[in-house]
Amino acid sequence: MSTFYGMKTQRSKVRALLQHSPVISSSEITVEGVDTKTLTRMVREGEIRRIARGLYTSVDYVPGSYHSLFEASKLVENGVVCLLSALSFHEIGTQNPPEVWLAIPRRARMPQVQEHPIRTVRFSGEAYMSGIERRNVDGVEIAIYNIPKTVADCFKYRNKIGLDVAIESLKDVIRNKRSSIDDLIHFAEVCRVREIMRPYMESLV
Repeated sequence: MSTFYGMKTQRSKVRALLQHSPVISSSEITVEGVDTKTLTRMVREGEIRRIARGLYTSVDYVPGSYHSLFEASKLVENGVVCLLSALSFHEIGTQNPPEVWLAIPRRARMPQVQEHPIRTVRFSGEAYMSGIERRNVDGVEIAIYNIPKTVADCFKYRNKIGLDVAIESLKDVIRNKRSSIDDLIHFAEVCRVREIMRPYMESLV
């Protein structure tokens, strides 16, 4: 009898988590004291659906426009949406990356994610901590860098994404007044790329 009610309680915890978020991770479930056997049974019986290793959702879940962002955020602890993915989210430039770009702390363990196209970049210190916004996307909160920080990041990691992409993002932001010049300068200093960005900024203002 105790096993039956214990299982029922565990299932209720999973249902409660899914009422607050359309996608939940195995780590979030484990914290609530739910074991893997319960998850396996719920998937097998059609009560929940496994969409990737370590990610579960309700059977009637319909992915939204940004589902790849919050699914990746659920899988990578302390991951912050950055660079090309942040440009796409903020609708800057013409980037539409097939991977989700996430910044992780310099000393963080490299995530082992095989079923999702995720690309991680190590940020350190203030360059990691500064400019983070919390956005609610389809019922899930994600961490993403704001517009001026994203532009500065693009110049800092120009060797990874291309200088042309960084310049395009700066032109778009300045011409469409998506950020103040002061904020762009501030985050350029945080990322130590002020002198690199300066001539491009001067030509646009």
